[in-house]
Amino acid sequence: MLKKALLTGCTGFVGRPLLARLSTDGFSVVACSRAPISDLPASTTNALVSTIDSVTDWQAALAGVEVVIHSAARVHVMNDQSSDPLADFRKVNVEGTLNLARQAAEARVRRFIFISSIKVNGEGTPVGTPYTADAQPAPADPYGISKMEAEQGLRAIAAETGMEVVIIRPTLVYGPGVKANFLSMMRWLHKGVPLPFGAIHNRRSLVALDNLVDLIVTCIDHPAAANQTFLVSDGEDLSTTELLRRMGTALGKPARLLPVPSWVLESGAAMLGKKALSQRLCGSLQVDISKTRELLGWEPPVSVDTALRKTAENFLEHQTQ
Repeated sequence: MLKKALLTGCTGFVGRPLLARLSTDGFSVVACSRAPISDLPASTTNALVSTIDSVTDWQAALAGVEVVIHSAARVHVMNDQSSDPLADFRKVNVEGTLNLARQAAEARVRRFIFISSIKVNGEGTPVGTPYTADAQPAPADPYGISKMEAEQGLRAIAAETGMEVVIIRPTLVYGPGVKANFLSMMRWLHKGVPLPFGAIHNRRSLVALDNLVDLIVTCIDHPAAANQTFLVSDGEDLSTTELLRRMGTALGKPARLLPVPSWVLESGAAMLGKKALSQRLCGSLQVDISKTRELLGWEPPVSVDTALRKTAENFLEHQTQ
């Protein structure tokens, strides 16, 4: 008998490859989406969910489900125009998550896997002082706060009902189809634009899409994952300079990097109102995945260079279409 899983966010950047992996691994999947999905994998049914909030009815979708993987969320966006961003994040990320979890517990779902965010830990670390999974949370923006509150609520539901909860906090995820700053970086490199990032000595943890998907699947059955929080990365931290050089190699376009000191970039960004962007480019954010490795016996199956090459191949393919 196939193991039955419910997956939210199945058309998203993480959800789509996760859905494919679950199907390949022999799961029967209830794929939840706002609109019908035309290219469903085998052993997958589509459940339409127009909104995720405190009153969404999940009863039909949860029938016979053993594990819920909740990856849908109101995601962090730059320059959010909402008049009350925290309230908007809470509607989906807190109230919507906890409503689903309560109904899952009532339906006797065995395990609930929640894709959270490293923003629960905070926005950055000193070099050599990585975040750990069990450190005191310190979210600094509405998105991170909403994810932290969802985690707290899930732990309370787990304690009350006995449903197992697993929380995964990814760092920046990259892979085929990546958007935002990572995509902009590839475009700059592909065009051969000289970039002022040749002297950035920060350290940042990233996670390849394939590695994140592999950890999620590992957490479905692993007995040691129950009621634990895990950080996830590729296990190799890179400076912005090194990342650009290795991405350039993957694209076949050697990076043209100018050695501008990071303090100059940070000062310029602050004057232009781009402090958050400079933090991502010049600041450090490292995570310690030793708990993930030791408790689950898990190692990232894909290397950074392999993942960058796969990301670059997808980018180049779409550049020529």
